[in-house]
Amino acid sequence: MAIVLNLETATTNCSVSVSKEGEVLSLVEYNSAGFSHSEKLHVFIEEVLEKASLSFEQLDAIAVSKGPGSYTGLRIGVSAAKGLCFSLDIPLLSIPTLESMAYQAKWDGEGVIIPVLDARRMEVYSQVFNSNYEEIRETKAEIIDEFSFKEFVEKGKVLLIGSGAEKCREILKHPNFSFDGSIVPSAKEMAKLSHDKIKVGNFENVAYFEPYYLKDFILQKKKT
Repeated sequence: MAIVLNLETATTNCSVSVSKEGEVLSLVEYNSAGFSHSEKLHVFIEEVLEKASLSFEQLDAIAVSKGPGSYTGLRIGVSAAKGLCFSLDIPLLSIPTLESMAYQAKWDGEGVIIPVLDARRMEVYSQVFNSNYEEIRETKAEIIDEFSFKEFVEKGKVLLIGSGAEKCREILKHPNFSFDGSIVPSAKEMAKLSHDKIKVGNFENVAYFEPYYLKDFILQKKKT
């Protein structure tokens, strides 16, 4: 009965869950434009364990959102995950951020779903999934223009979700497009994916694992 602590810090949402056999036992999260991860993450870890009446010693693995996303947010999450894995001597799992977002989509199952994270200016991080949540186009950092995702929207419905969706809405006018900018990555959706990985022993090397940044780091000031 695998118990996993899931950490999601790739975007503005600082999110932590603990799950058992893929089912969420407790969840704590806070979405702040000011990026509260450095202040909130370890507090949230203790809170989810307390809510689930679990101790650190009962954890079987730590799962962390691997990106793409915020450089600073990813670093904080991965550093915390590695520290716990080393101290507890348990394995590390990494969960693709855009894949876990796809499972939040509210749609009728037709066409494709494209999670899009804002990457400054007109650029987004995106990945394309079919109705079975299988990847049909790899993750890219791309600049949005009127031709973006043309090969998909000309064949059927396309749902874009995430922080980059409103940016896309301004430019993508084909009637087959729909948009949901309210979705942020959450540790809730990580539970199923981390369970799938632990079942097959798909672990990371704790010493050498690095987040999937996708782009070079550019320093940004914290919003106040």
